[in-house]
Amino acid sequence: MVEEKKCSFCGATIAPGTGKMYVKKDGTVLFFDANKCYKNMILLKRVPRTTNWTEKAHVEKEARLKAAAKAESKE
Repeated sequence: MVEEKKCSFCGATIAPGTGKMYVKKDGTVLFFDANKCYKNMILLKRVPRTTNWTEKAHVEKEARLKAAAKAESKE
């Protein structure tokens, strides 16, 4: 069985036989589904949670909205 991998930047699943694997000098392995993700993380040094189109940014936004709604309901 082939192992499914997730993109280290956007969180999308990577089909077997596609994508790019990047190994850092410290031994950390990063997987990317598209060149767009590779460029954003490695070349442009962007953080996934602050990039609007990534899965991590959507999770962060939902958490902020829940916390705001909870704080508002307590008042």
